[in-house]
Amino acid sequence: MGSPPTDEKRDSFDAAAAADHASPLAIPASLADLTPDALSRLGRSATLKMDLLIVPALCIMYILNYLDRQNIASAKLASITTDLKLNAVQYQSCISLLFVGYILMQVPSNILVGKITMPATYICAAMAIWGVVSAATGAVQSFTGLLLCRFFLGFVEAVFFPGALYYLSMFYNRRQYTLRVALLYSGSQLGNAFGGLFAVAILKADGKHGIEGWRWLFIIEGVATIGIALILMLILPNSMSTVKGLSQLERDWLVWNFEADQGQRDDKNELGGWEAFKMAAADPKTYLLMGTLHMTYVAATVTSFFPSVVSTLGYSRNITYVLTAPPYLLCVVIMVINSVHSDRTQERYWHIVVPLIFTTIANIIAISTLNTAARYVSMMLMPGSFYGATVVILSWVAGSLTQPAVKRAAGIAFINAVCNTPNIWSPYLYSHPPRYVDAFSVNLAASVLAIAFATATMLYLKKQNDRLDNGLDARASAPTAQQQAAGFRYII
Repeated sequence: MGSPPTDEKRDSFDAAAAADHASPLAIPASLADLTPDALSRLGRSATLKMDLLIVPALCIMYILNYLDRQNIASAKLASITTDLKLNAVQYQSCISLLFVGYILMQVPSNILVGKITMPATYICAAMAIWGVVSAATGAVQSFTGLLLCRFFLGFVEAVFFPGALYYLSMFYNRRQYTLRVALLYSGSQLGNAFGGLFAVAILKADGKHGIEGWRWLFIIEGVATIGIALILMLILPNSMSTVKGLSQLERDWLVWNFEADQGQRDDKNELGGWEAFKMAAADPKTYLLMGTLHMTYVAATVTSFFPSVVSTLGYSRNITYVLTAPPYLLCVVIMVINSVHSDRTQERYWHIVVPLIFTTIANIIAISTLNTAARYVSMMLMPGSFYGATVVILSWVAGSLTQPAVKRAAGIAFINAVCNTPNIWSPYLYSHPPRYVDAFSVNLAASVLAIAFATATMLYLKKQNDRLDNGLDARASAPTAQQQAAGFRYII
């Protein structure tokens, strides 16, 4: 699919795409006298400034989000189960209960994000709170204490990911969005890649001041999260009008670039929260996209147990931590390449299906053999394939759940909440090492079903585009009349 473009080429593409697809929405008067070259340069400058402000901050947040959520897997290898006298079912329950809180909070939180005027401040405040909960986990003395900390950690962390997806959709159009989601998602993969290596370094503090290494792991990572959250609260803009360092012309270009693609401006007051949720829940696209993402997430549940799965290769604890890094580093490369190509070609379906074919192959290998080299090849394939598909699916979700903006926020959270339910029950599948036949069999079936749902979604959206080509579509699930007048079509 080619190599990822340089920042200059990427931003040139973003600006050119906006210009190519802007009609029939009129260009603002402030930009009307600019030559095409000047307009392109202005777009590159505005987009790059916004990228530098938003994307690295969200990546850092996601790294810490994942570290604070997944550090229990590293703590297991550092004897948390022995120190707290946890049996296998209790440990699995601590993993799964986090997602109960995570799922319960997503929809109400994202409806709030879609309505309030300071979404970035709200997300950063939630980050500081989950840092407090994570640090407090280092003080637990029993199964009950750990279980409660995990539940409340999930409850507060639920704010971030669906909130970040909606937040990005406030600033980037559909021709820019997939790459930014991939860059956001790279934060979680870098967290996965280096979380084990961080753990190795932190666990060397084992016994310092009479505190076990796994407790230091929770404390240090939690305190770091709090400090960074307070800094990012001062950096991230709450709307396009508050992006720092932009000229008025650059700000006008960004607004035009967004509206030219969506066909209208986001309006937080257009719809109430409950009405927005009902609109999203009544839209057939919601369930087709949900099915695609849900099955992909089922296949991706292996990441919660990745250190344990890698440990079945038979290496020491520290070597196991090191071996977990390369699959996630490869994953970042695949996600960026796949998302760049998807944005450039404005195609979603094959950029989802092809990676999922590799997910299917990886699970077949994992089920079929205990050969060390073959199993590590399957582990190298897994994250890149299912997360390479995931970032494009998420872009499909945000781009296909049309206006009003609050409906988009509610729909993103609703889909993501339901799609995280496998994290509640999947831990109980990973109980028969080293083959984990039950788990990998379910993951194999899920990857095949994800392809089937993606195909159904593609055919449905083609049909909807045919409706739009033939005249005004007045159904509630259709784009708004303003979007249709502007020539809105679904990206397939």
